[in-house]
Amino acid sequence: MTDLATLLEVGGPVAALGGGAAYTRAKHPGVYWSTVGLLISTARLLSSYSSVMEACGLTVAPSRLRVLAVKATTRREIRPVPPRRGIIRPTSTGLRLRLRLAPGQEPADVAASAERLRHAWGVHAVYVTTVKPGVVELRLVGFDVLRRVRMPRKVDGGFLKVPVALREDATPFVRDYRTVPHQLTLGATLSGKSMYLRHLVAGLAPQPVALVGIDCKRGVELAPFAARLSALATDPEQAAELLPVLVKEMEDRYDLIKARQGIAPDAPDEEITSDIWGLSEHERPVPIVLFVDEVAELFLVATRKDEDRRDEMVTQLIRLAQLGRAAGIYLEVCGQRFGAELGKGATMLRAQLTGRVCHRVNDEASAKMALGDIAPEAVSAACAIAPERPGLAVAGDTSGGWSRIRTPYLSLGDAAEICRQAAHLVPDLPALKRFRSDVPVRPVDTTRAPVLQPRPVTD
Repeated sequence: MTDLATLLEVGGPVAALGGGAAYTRAKHPGVYWSTVGLLISTARLLSSYSSVMEACGLTVAPSRLRVLAVKATTRREIRPVPPRRGIIRPTSTGLRLRLRLAPGQEPADVAASAERLRHAWGVHAVYVTTVKPGVVELRLVGFDVLRRVRMPRKVDGGFLKVPVALREDATPFVRDYRTVPHQLTLGATLSGKSMYLRHLVAGLAPQPVALVGIDCKRGVELAPFAARLSALATDPEQAAELLPVLVKEMEDRYDLIKARQGIAPDAPDEEITSDIWGLSEHERPVPIVLFVDEVAELFLVATRKDEDRRDEMVTQLIRLAQLGRAAGIYLEVCGQRFGAELGKGATMLRAQLTGRVCHRVNDEASAKMALGDIAPEAVSAACAIAPERPGLAVAGDTSGGWSRIRTPYLSLGDAAEICRQAAHLVPDLPALKRFRSDVPVRPVDTTRAPVLQPRPVTD
């Protein structure tokens, strides 16, 4: 009886702690990492660093001076030298440490061993980035951060920068229009594409920019944000009227830039510019971001008359994509599929869209349309996105780099409220006034239960 009581006194708390840790790890991985996983992984790293590096082939023979010093001072075995480890810096999602590579090593050697390091130190993933020649940074992620997306509290944002998603290495994915002026976003129904667009609009709403929307699904996606939009076209007919106005606005801005270039020869270099950002603040026109939702609707035609209108709209979109950056006009093109079968000009327009974001698609060909010409190895990653994870996407650019991202959940009501609060920031663009929505947008009632329960972006 005494032994049983002792077993209960000792084993009961141990079982409770073990069960609590297992439950926390499954349901609240961030809490588990901060309380238990961080300590375990740090201990594994410190105790096995040299042996793991040797097993991964990341060690080199010691220098002759080191060999002589060891022989002169001790009798221990002379072992290969691993990369010199820096200070371990814990984060809310993992660990970070820098390695100074030994002579003859390169960052690709460490990157090739990332999967081995992940298993050896018991973490979810290991990512390698180059800091400077001879120094790499290891970012150890303790758990799957894309399972329940939580954006970092401090994100380096700024003008025309929107932190819209979280990367798989726990760093924010920032949509920077100054760096990547135009972007193509593809995704099937319920893939999270609309949530991505919602974050972009809500992130740009408090900034001094003009937002223009073309939503040929009768405005169901962009109409709730009409209070902040400078112009909104809800069908191809309205889009055919809006696009020439934007092209004319772009031409007027080029005239302004050319007039600024026609200055005296003795003017300082900083007063000579090739885009609007070189103009003085009082001369600089406001940037314009054009959102095109369901771009295929602009290409589909039924009659000869529609075909002529389609060709004209596509030509205007291509002109905006080719010349808009210098005039401060940026494109955000969204759709389910965007290939050559849409018609003349589709491939040429896609080639001008530098950034690419591919959500879950219905076939491999759609993924190739988004990523095949810039990062072919990312196509298989896009095709592997499961329907159970809406909002998960693969983001790439023309540099060839790509990464998995996931957009956090943002309700339509919250996004519409952000736009209503920023309605006073709508810039004065006389050419676009006739395209503003005159009908007041009713507040989105989030208290009534919808007929179909929406599936949130995060689990």
